[in-house]
Amino acid sequence: METKAKKKTPSSKEDAKAKAETKKKDVADSKAGTKTSADVTAENKKSGKEFREFFIDGLKDILWAEKAFLKALPKMRKAATGKELAASFEAHMSETENQISTLEKVFELMGEKPKTKKCDAMEGLISETESIISDTEKGSAIRDAGLILAAQKVEHYEIATYGTLAAFADAMQEANVAKLLRSILKDEKKSDKSLTALALESVNEDASEE
Repeated sequence: METKAKKKTPSSKEDAKAKAETKKKDVADSKAGTKTSADVTAENKKSGKEFREFFIDGLKDILWAEKAFLKALPKMRKAATGKELAASFEAHMSETENQISTLEKVFELMGEKPKTKKCDAMEGLISETESIISDTEKGSAIRDAGLILAAQKVEHYEIATYGTLAAFADAMQEANVAKLLRSILKDEKKSDKSLTALALESVNEDASEE
């Protein structure tokens, strides 16, 4: 009569031996330049941290940009010829203040203090705006056309920035952060469309006749 062979179970000594061999293999792989599982895990953590820091830098950059543009808007409003354009800049001041508050909430959600980092792009756009004001005649439609051009350049920069930052937040699975950033993005797109409508309704045509 056949008897079933007893199933062998690895002893604690065998377990220890297997772990030691695995460790030796990892060490050997490391010396040979082959990435171990521990190496991969460490690299993933490092890359995730670096991406997060890159994202935070982006937030600091756009926060500086919004604050700088907020300071420039009163001058743009004063320089505007048409009442509608001046009112548009006035409304955008309030909108920008709200966007700054929203950005501060984003920093809070990320566990960071709302700090700024100089935005070279916005500095250049504001400098260009000042040049348009100084190079155009006061009370002219050409000045208004130039101001709309300058404002839309700012809007397009902000649209690109908020769209990208929202996508970054998605990648980090920061759903609430992405939602807030897209709320600002929606505002920027709306402002851009309003400026386009104003230009097409009267400003561009009036400027072309001067």
